[in-house]
Amino acid sequence: MTKALAGKVALITGGSRGLGAATAAYFAKQGADVAISYVASADKAAAVVAQVEAKGVRALAVQSDQADPTAAKLLIEAVVSHFGKLDILVNNAAVAVQGKLVDDPELDEAAYDRNGQVNVLGVVATTRAAARKLTDGGRIIFVGSGVGSRVVFQGAADYAGTKGAILGYARGVGRDLGSRNITVNVVQPGIMPTDMAADVKDHLPPSLLDAMAIRRIATLEEVAATIGFLAGPDAGYITGAVVDVSGGYTI
Repeated sequence: MTKALAGKVALITGGSRGLGAATAAYFAKQGADVAISYVASADKAAAVVAQVEAKGVRALAVQSDQADPTAAKLLIEAVVSHFGKLDILVNNAAVAVQGKLVDDPELDEAAYDRNGQVNVLGVVATTRAAARKLTDGGRIIFVGSGVGSRVVFQGAADYAGTKGAILGYARGVGRDLGSRNITVNVVQPGIMPTDMAADVKDHLPPSLLDAMAIRRIATLEEVAATIGFLAGPDAGYITGAVVDVSGGYTI
């Protein structure tokens, strides 16, 4: 059976757990060598590396804090130095500081500002650094969120704003890199069984379920498979797209 990503090198930011780890496993199954970045979960990152290598491909974990834009260049250089090239970038790493209304006097502005530092400035820095190294015909996939297009609950303004910003940025990057046949797309998951959604995934309020046409949360594998399709050869003419994997949340 032909593996769609054989011979490719992929970097998945925030790949030590959750969707990042699931995407690493999917890419490895499809034959890609996989690098992941992580901030503090060294043991989990090592476990992902072992799982990837068990599928017969190469793997690398790089400690890198996306809140520090200066770290992006070093991350990309580490990946290219180790594998010799970079074909696919998945901008997955993110934080979700939310729950407070914008007029709440107890809102921790420094904590909420971290949304922008990681989800926007860090993503921009990583994309810029990677764009200079990506092979022609490469792929960039941004992991957004359904709240980037539709907000149905309170306390998510800052987080939703970062994910909305990514939509415009991704389209601009797609325009800039189109002449090199590099495709740039956004995958917008709904709620998934990740640490980020730990507070709500097991007890979704009826109002949130009512916002979904399919009344359940996504599986990590469903979202990873969509990312994998956009990274593969059959998606070479798809760029600037926003693909919702949210059970109809954005309908």
